[in-house]
Amino acid sequence: MRTKLGVAVSDSPGPESSPDRELWARLRVNDEGALSELFHRHRDSVYNFAFRRTSSWSSAEDVVQATFTALWRRAAEDRLDELTLDSARPVILRIATYECTNLIRSMRRLRALRDRLRTAVRGDVVPDHSAAAAANVDSERAMRELRAVLATIPAAQRDVIELVAWSGCSMAEAGVVLGIPEGTVKSRLARARRRLAGQLDLQTLEGLS
Repeated sequence: MRTKLGVAVSDSPGPESSPDRELWARLRVNDEGALSELFHRHRDSVYNFAFRRTSSWSSAEDVVQATFTALWRRAAEDRLDELTLDSARPVILRIATYECTNLIRSMRRLRALRDRLRTAVRGDVVPDHSAAAAANVDSERAMRELRAVLATIPAAQRDVIELVAWSGCSMAEAGVVLGIPEGTVKSRLARARRRLAGQLDLQTLEGLS
């Protein structure tokens, strides 16, 4: 299944897969096989989440790698707590949030450096006009436009939209990621929908329910 922005949304484990709690327990004792299974189960969620935060496919790939590298490092350093929910996704998305923030800062510094270099040499980068590149540019542009609309609401409400409406987290899972009660998640999502009602079309708003 894919959304209109070309984002995969299915991370469901197969009927014979180990529960996340079991994989997590194995990961906490440095089982590389458990890390691999968690990676294949939740990489799409992290990828989608990162794309919607960075508006860049390549940056989303970097965040996926950084997130699971950080997860393994925490396991190796004995810094992983037991899961409080059945799914490991909320904890993994919390790590992804930190990695997105770090990458966005790096992107801004790199973009400023590139702008200075282009000004100095008065040259332009030759664009890639392949079909795949054009599709990526279109989806990234669409995501930037959507994020511009989301920028009109408080960051706390944007966080809830990204987790519940886009990443498919339950209210409880979003609460774990954000460190807030489930009821607060519900109220923030409701306020976000009211504030965006005049700026997004009906189809988009239905995706925020």
